[in-house]
Amino acid sequence: MTSQNRRIRSLVLFAVVATSVLQAGVKSAIPLGSLAGPMRIQESQSNAEQPAASAQPQSSLNYEEYRTRVEPVFLKKREGGVRCYDCHSTLTTRLRLQPFLPGDSSWTEEQSRQNFEFASQLVTPNDPLKSRLLLHPLAQEAGGDPAHAGGKFWTSQDDPEWQLLAAWVRRSSPGVSAMQPASQAANALSFQTFKSKVEPIFLKERPGHARCYGCHSEYNRSFHLEKLSPGAANWTADQSQHNFQNILQHVVLGDPGASRLLIHPLAPEAGGDPFHSGGYQFQSQNDPDWLTIAEWLRSARTETNPAPSTKPAALIYVTNSAGDTIDVIDPTANTVVQVIHGIELPHGITFSSDGARVYISNESESVLDVVDRKSGEVLQKVPLSGRPNNIAIAKDGSRILVGIRAPHGALDVIDAVSLIRVKSISVDNVHNVYVTPDGQYAVSGSLEGQSATVVDLQTDQVAWKLNFDHPVRPMAFEANPDGSTHRIFVQLSDFNGFAVVDFAQRSEVARITLPNEPGGFGIAEGRVNTPAHGIGVAPDGKSLWINSTLANAVFEYSLPDLQLVGHTELPLIHPLGHLPTGSVPEWITFTPDSKHIYVSNSGGRSVSAIDTKTLKLVAVIPVGEVPKRINTLVIH
Repeated sequence: MTSQNRRIRSLVLFAVVATSVLQAGVKSAIPLGSLAGPMRIQESQSNAEQPAASAQPQSSLNYEEYRTRVEPVFLKKREGGVRCYDCHSTLTTRLRLQPFLPGDSSWTEEQSRQNFEFASQLVTPNDPLKSRLLLHPLAQEAGGDPAHAGGKFWTSQDDPEWQLLAAWVRRSSPGVSAMQPASQAANALSFQTFKSKVEPIFLKERPGHARCYGCHSEYNRSFHLEKLSPGAANWTADQSQHNFQNILQHVVLGDPGASRLLIHPLAPEAGGDPFHSGGYQFQSQNDPDWLTIAEWLRSARTETNPAPSTKPAALIYVTNSAGDTIDVIDPTANTVVQVIHGIELPHGITFSSDGARVYISNESESVLDVVDRKSGEVLQKVPLSGRPNNIAIAKDGSRILVGIRAPHGALDVIDAVSLIRVKSISVDNVHNVYVTPDGQYAVSGSLEGQSATVVDLQTDQVAWKLNFDHPVRPMAFEANPDGSTHRIFVQLSDFNGFAVVDFAQRSEVARITLPNEPGGFGIAEGRVNTPAHGIGVAPDGKSLWINSTLANAVFEYSLPDLQLVGHTELPLIHPLGHLPTGSVPEWITFTPDSKHIYVSNSGGRSVSAIDTKTLKLVAVIPVGEVPKRINTLVIH
């Protein structure tokens, strides 16, 4: 007998035994041993007799994310065609799934909420490794429970499904509800935007499709639209308010990817649900109507993620290079607490000395945007000499340096008091610019010029220049004990590693290649010519961290000896119908205490938070489109 057949037979036997016990009405504990785990099987109750959900403590877990991301896992067929649902809807187990109504192949809204209440009881908020929901089906050698009657679904904590559930658990917090009260959502989302831009989508005729209104105006739909008056082409103001209130139950503020309103009618190959009885209204997440609704939801993130009562010591800023937003992350909670809007193609980012202003290079307008940190409003736009790339600020905060990406490159110098461009220093076409640890020099790197140019900030003259055999990408700086610059670590195109430059000698003294393993990424992502991108020295000066696109990982080297310490693998992207791809890491920043590193995942629309001591990934934070440049603001 094959192992698969033995497993199916065991499941069937288990189902028969347990069902017989339940039918007999046995009220005492039945020792089923490892088949069911340490639990008591009690007399079966009807749905009406089960404890009301309101009697349970309010869950801190996000219900909409549960329904759109987590609950489908329970319907996935495992080895032998068995689903979690097959046992957990018929047996009295700790994870109790409601049986489908006759003729249905999925749960109603009410049933999903009942499932959610049971699943929540098996979760320890913010701690996947103490959550039975994640440990019971996980292989013991990977940290799971000794046995699970349904078998072990996940052989590793790196399994995409395990990671999906873990991310859901991490986004919760003890004693704080992640459920969104309708009043909170109504205050955070613009009703006028809903009425003028979102609501018309539900009446829109799509080729080959019935209108959303055609089905969802029926009384028994969870997502319900009001019936139009006879002869009316649109809803009244009062009806629109009812539609608006109903919609709030089907969205996650600030997160389109977890909102049933957007995921349910989206084609599976584009990341949508497996089935929608109304057909796939959106074939792609680039559909203009999908994007309209998504932007409406994202606009609420500022209001729905208020700053915590405990003031953080720092904030992590990431520019979404293919969008018009900048996300601000609180590293104490690893959540987005502010979104700066209206800066199309934001590139580099830095801050005033007092932390009151945020400076952002704006590629679409060739300006430097000056933003009020607290309100997120643009205070002023400073015209530049050309299209900007990255930026830096003088150590004393007196001048902002903007790299100009043009055939005749320049460092534009902006006076931080008058906010006027006072000069442009001619250098090779600039991609990135930095200020050395002692504040004495600016160093600009050039892709086209394949060079690094060092500018004396006392004279604003070029001090020296170093040519390379490949285009120059990100750099990081190591200081001497007196604060002066010791070495520059330089990433290059077409090289999976970094060059070591001795600052005093003004020459390259070594090249270090990253390990071959892990590997296998970069080809599908079209990034083979950028094998390593993102590098940083921790604030305590004890370690150097390097991203690798080819490894889909970040590597740690000790300083000053440059010995490999280890690596952390970054999240995978799972395109439907294709092999997993890497998240395309881009830039690195740290918390001021050097305890955590943050990596922008441009392919994953996320930022990874990593514990520098354990090299463990502790959070993956959703952000905007193609996040790249990332920087830390220390709050004084």
